[in-house]
Order: sequence, then C-alpha cells, then structure tokens
Amino acid sequence: MEKSNQQTYDHYIKALMDIGQAITSDLFLEDLFKLIVMVTAKVTGVEICSLWLIDDNENPPLVRLKATQSLDPVYMKDRALKLHEGVVGYVLSTQQPLLIGNVLENERFKEKEMARKLGLVSMVGVPLQGKEGKVIGVLNCFTKTPHEFSETDINMLTAVASQAAVAIHNTELIIKTRVIEQELKSRKIIEKAKEILMHRRNLNGEEAYRWIRKRSMDTRKSMLDIAEALVLSDEL
Repeated sequence: MEKSNQQTYDHYIKALMDIGQAITSDLFLEDLFKLIVMVTAKVTGVEICSLWLIDDNENPPLVRLKATQSLDPVYMKDRALKLHEGVVGYVLSTQQPLLIGNVLENERFKEKEMARKLGLVSMVGVPLQGKEGKVIGVLNCFTKTPHEFSETDINMLTAVASQAAVAIHNTELIIKTRVIEQELKSRKIIEKAKEILMHRRNLNGEEAYRWIRKRSMDTRKSMLDIAEALVLSDEL
C-alpha cells in the first residue's frame, strides 16, 4: 500500500480516466461494475474492492453486492442488506466516507466470520454519489494488514466513486433507451402484421392480434417472430 504522493495522484487520475471513458462507451452494466472494482482495487492496492448498489425493485429497497474483484467464493456469494444495515448502510445513511482500522473490533461491521476467513483488517467505504447528490450505492475497500487511509486516499477514492456513479447512471439510461426503442420497434412490426391479417382474412384489429398471440403460443415463438414472418411473406 506504500506509495509516493505523486504515484498516488498518477494512479488515481488514471482510474478517473478509465472510468470516465466508460461513461461514453458501450459497456453493459455487469462489465462496467467489474471495471470499477478492478480499477479501484488496482490504484488503491487493496486486497478486496466491492461495489454495492441500492435495489429499488425490492419493497422495501435493499442494497446488493453487485461486483468484486475478489475470487474467493466466501466473498462472492449473493448478499443483500437493508438500507441501514451494517457498514454499507451506515455509509448510505450518512453519505460520508467510513474508515475502520480493524473490522473485527468494530461494532458496525457485522460479517466478522467472513472477515476472519479472508483475513480482512482495515477498510474504507465511500458513497457513490451521482448527479444532484443522489447516493446510489457504496464502494468498499479492504486490506489484509493494518492500514491508515490518508486524506488523499479518501478524496481520490471519493472522486473515483462519483465518476463511477455517473458512469452507472449513464449506462442505465442507455439500456432503458434501447429497451424502449426495441419495444417501439416490436409494436410497429406487430401493428403492420395485424394490418396484413385484417386484409387477408377479413379480421378486425382485436381478432388479428389474438391470431398472432395464439400462433405465438402454439409455435412457442415470440409474437415479434410471428409478426416478422407475416411481414416478410407479404413483401415476397
């Protein structure tokens, strides 16, 4: 973990550039999550870096482990916490970095058995704070030897986390946009297929739709596949 200040600055700037490039790239979310933890672990020199994100699809919302560069199955297992639970919940609720010198001696750190198995000692957690100050998750870094994270480490790690939050937000928007575009494209093709059926079989719109749906169920193909086949046959 010992590095000169210049090395520290250089490494963090490189991390910001790497994650910054992801903002305008075509990465899918899983790839972006892996990039964030890999880059952060590399520049900080920590043994384990993990990315936790709030899951608003649950009621009440949970915060889930989404990525880690650790290959240890003890750490990689599916894990979810309540929003105010453990050290992750503390960082989420306070929206401030959290430093722990020894996780085994800290009351807020609940997963002591896992920490013993992995030999984890010190940690820092920083909030992923994106646009308009909204916190979407937490970035945790663990060492296997006692370590005191410097103010420079905290500031730079916070900058990396903010950049990561923007990258995640942008990628989610890109995916949502693509899903909407695909949905609109599907509806357009199905509407065209309905018009073909209405003309060929003298059906009304509802009857044409039910015909496509039944054909889809009978053949175990999607309604889009059935509609595309109808449109193609009409063009031949």
